[in-house]
Amino acid sequence: MLGQLEADKVIEKLRTGLPPKQGVALYSVGYGGLIDSIKEHHINKIESKYLFRGISGSWGAGKTHLFRLLVDLAFSSNCVVSNVELDKTSQALNKFETIVYAIIRNISTPPMDTSGSDIDKSGFGLLLTNSLGYLTTGMQNIPDHVTDEHFNKASSALLSDEKIDADFKKMVVHYWKTLVEPDINQGVLQLTRDEIIQWFCGEGSIGFYKKKYLVMKMIKRENSKWMFQSLARFVRLSGYRGLVILFDEAESSYSVMSKSALKDAQNNLKFLIDNVEASPGMFLIYAATPDFYVDPKYGIKVYGALYQRIGTPEQKPPTALQKVWNIDQVQIGLEDWQSSARKIRDIYLAAYPDAEKSILSVADTNKFVSELFESHPKAAAVSFPRLMVTALVVHFDNLYEGIQTTFDELKDDVMTRLREE
Repeated sequence: MLGQLEADKVIEKLRTGLPPKQGVALYSVGYGGLIDSIKEHHINKIESKYLFRGISGSWGAGKTHLFRLLVDLAFSSNCVVSNVELDKTSQALNKFETIVYAIIRNISTPPMDTSGSDIDKSGFGLLLTNSLGYLTTGMQNIPDHVTDEHFNKASSALLSDEKIDADFKKMVVHYWKTLVEPDINQGVLQLTRDEIIQWFCGEGSIGFYKKKYLVMKMIKRENSKWMFQSLARFVRLSGYRGLVILFDEAESSYSVMSKSALKDAQNNLKFLIDNVEASPGMFLIYAATPDFYVDPKYGIKVYGALYQRIGTPEQKPPTALQKVWNIDQVQIGLEDWQSSARKIRDIYLAAYPDAEKSILSVADTNKFVSELFESHPKAAAVSFPRLMVTALVVHFDNLYEGIQTTFDELKDDVMTRLREE
C-alpha cells in the first residue's frame, strides 16, 4: 500500500509537470510491456550480460518518463544506477575522462527503505559506505558500530581483487577509515570524505593527493578506461547485480560542436560502448532525439563504425531486443491517459485522505482528461502528458482548497506556467 509520505512526494513533483525520480510506475501507462520485457531479457541476466541500447524520441515523447521507469526497475532488481544528463559543457562526450567523472558523480544506490526514500539521498559516498557493510556483514547497510575488525575484513576483500585499480582501492579504504574513527571531529571526517569523492570526480591536484593519500595518479584520459572497468567491478564486489548507466542527451549538443569535437564525441561513445561490452554487469542506455541517429550531417550515420554498433530506430513499437527503442512509436490513446489520471487520483487521495469529497469523482476525472485531450494541439510546445499530470493535480488542489476556476482558465494558467519553466 502506498504510504502518505511517498504519495505526497509523487504529487509534489507532478505539480511541476516533471516525473518524480521514483514512483513513476504508480501511474505510468503505455510502457508496461516494454519494461517487463527489459526485465526478462536484460536486467534479470545483468550479472553475465554487457550491452548497449539506444532510445529515440522526439522532444516531449517521454524519454525522461521512461528513464524514471528504468530507474525503478533497476533499483527493484538491486542494481546501481548512474543517470547522466549530457550537455555541451562539462559532461560532453568529447572527453572520455569527463564521462567517467559524470558517471561517478551521478551514481545512486537502491534505497534501503523505499518508504519515503528519495534518489537524491543516494550517491557515490553511499555506495562506498554500503560496500563496507556488504563485505563485512553480507548486507548493504553499514553496521551500527564499525569496528577495526569490520574495517580489516572489508579492506582485505577489496585489496585482494586484482581487477580493480590499486589507487581506486586505496581511496576506497581511506573512505572506509573515516567510518571507524568516531572520536574525530565530524567536520574533519566529512571534509576527508569530500576530498576522497573529489578524487574520484577528477578534482584537485596529484601533489595534494599523493602527499595526503599516497596515491600515484589522478583519473585522467590515459587511465580512464581502466578506472571505468574498476568501477564496474567494484559495484559487483559490493553485492549489487550490476551498474545501469542512463545517458540523456538533454540538449542538441552534437549540432553545436566543432567538427573535431564531434569526431571526439563519436569516438568516445564508440569507446564507451566497447568498454561496456567488455564488462559483465554493465547496461548502457543512451537517449537522444531522432536527429542523433539519422541526421546526415551530425548523426551517427556519418561514422560507420559507431552506426554499426548502434543501428537506427525502427518505425514500429519498441521491444527489448531491438538495438534502438523508438518511443515515438509507442501508441497511447485517450483511454490510456484516463487510466493514468485515475491512478494519479488514487495517489492524490493517498497523500490527502480527506480530499475525497472535494476533488473530481472518477467519472469527472475521465471527462476532464477527455476535454484536455480533445483541446490539445498535437504540435503544441508543451506535451500532452506533461499538461495532463500538471493540470490534473492543480485542478485537484484548487478543488481541495475551495478555489473555483473554469476549464479554460485552468488550462491557460498551467500552459503558461509550463512554457516558462
